[in-house]
Amino acid sequence: MADVVDLIMADHREVERLFDVLQNEPDKRALTLPELSALFVAHSRAEEAEVYPVARGEAGETDEVAHSQEEHAQAEELLAQLKATDPHDPSFETKLNEFVEAVQHHVDEEESQVLPGLRDRLDDARREELGNAFAASREKHIGEQPGQETKQELLVQARNAGIQGAAGMSKEELAQALKSQ
Repeated sequence: MADVVDLIMADHREVERLFDVLQNEPDKRALTLPELSALFVAHSRAEEAEVYPVARGEAGETDEVAHSQEEHAQAEELLAQLKATDPHDPSFETKLNEFVEAVQHHVDEEESQVLPGLRDRLDDARREELGNAFAASREKHIGEQPGQETKQELLVQARNAGIQGAAGMSKEELAQALKSQ
């Protein structure tokens, strides 16, 4: 299997390719958006479950992980709005641009801060082990939609974001706490 950093960056390049299709080939939006959504949600869930806890605990990337977790929540909310918009509606373009900008910002930060920390502080074998876990988790989450997290997944996200008292919160309270970050 591959290094987790390489897998994450490969997903980033695929998301960028799909953005290009959505922005430049409007006639392909109806088919491309579900593909982008499936990849984005599965990638995010896998990072949150497998990569971010290791980045916090073993690579010392606590602040960066909390920030990345917040960006995932924001991007997922934008994705849900985009999916609820008809691809032929004039507002689709605006919502698409907001989503692209948010995700590109996240990718830029992750690739310049979190991923170098993983590469520098984890040995090859650990990154490969993490790559296997990331790939398995991503596969498990393919097909999930924005806002469909389980309470356990929300607890992981809250831990990643450094939210205090998350264990005692309901699923709705966790979702609200993550949105208000």
